Amino acid sequence: MSRINFLHLRYFWVVAREGSITAAARVLSVTQPTVSTQIQKLEQAIGAPLLARYGNRVELTETGRLVQDYASEIFSLAEAMESAVREDRAEVGHRFAVGIVDSLPLLSAYRLLEPGLSLQDEDLRVDLRVGKRDRLLAALAARTIDLVLSDSAAGPNALVRTRDHLLVDSEVTVFGTPELSRTLSGPFPDCLHGAPFLLHTENTPLRRGLDTWLARKGIQPRVAGEVEDVALLQVLGRTGRGFFIAPTLVEDEVCRRYDVQKIGRLDGVVERFFGITLQDVPLSPAIRRVLRNADT
Repeated sequence: MSRINFLHLRYFWVVAREGSITAAARVLSVTQPTVSTQIQKLEQAIGAPLLARYGNRVELTETGRLVQDYASEIFSLAEAMESAVREDRAEVGHRFAVGIVDSLPLLSAYRLLEPGLSLQDEDLRVDLRVGKRDRLLAALAARTIDLVLSDSAAGPNALVRTRDHLLVDSEVTVFGTPELSRTLSGPFPDCLHGAPFLLHTENTPLRRGLDTWLARKGIQPRVAGEVEDVALLQVLGRTGRGFFIAPTLVEDEVCRRYDVQKIGRLDGVVERFFGITLQDVPLSPAIRRVLRNADT
């Protein structure tokens, strides 16, 4: 059997449903000869008659009833698909579902997400989650979120087909309370030798960059604490327990929010922020605004 033309199949399906070529032509807004021609082409493709004609009335042959059953299922599935696609587009259009890797400073995350959050859309539904990178990538694969903010790219070995968008490269700044800063002596960065420091845990790119910088400068600070939660680390820094680092991207906000001051910048240390999306998946206008200036 040659390949079925679905236009021919649809004309037959409407005729079978309406009970006559005249009624089908009216529903399809075409002429009766057009309908008859399409039915004939379908019968030629199938190799068997589908209709028995009795004046203006038609009856289905045995083959016609079989084809009608399949056609009904095919077009029912097609309507369900169209409905699902419309709903999905409508939902995606007003959705801002983002996962934030827990090693990212939340102030930095907010700065990167701000273009999307500032979109003037009363129907925009915001869904922000903070969690481990692997769990967020799993949520991305399940399409319960549309974007993952991370301090590292997913890379080619990710379990799902993702796309990495480099959002920004930021320098890194050292912060401390004014009282703690007055205990330093000498020029930066040598003044940090032996000074109390609050460190991120070792499994973060920022911590690895700091360790490399300290080793290169020959500086050994006193470890006042290792903190996994970035927000808690900055709160502790506000109490004067130790110096800490954060992306230069948000240094003004850090100073204002935590009543600290800038001590200096880590030359050669860069905090990279990535947006990770699924390949070939439509994104909402809010997500596209976040990614607008990203390198891909």
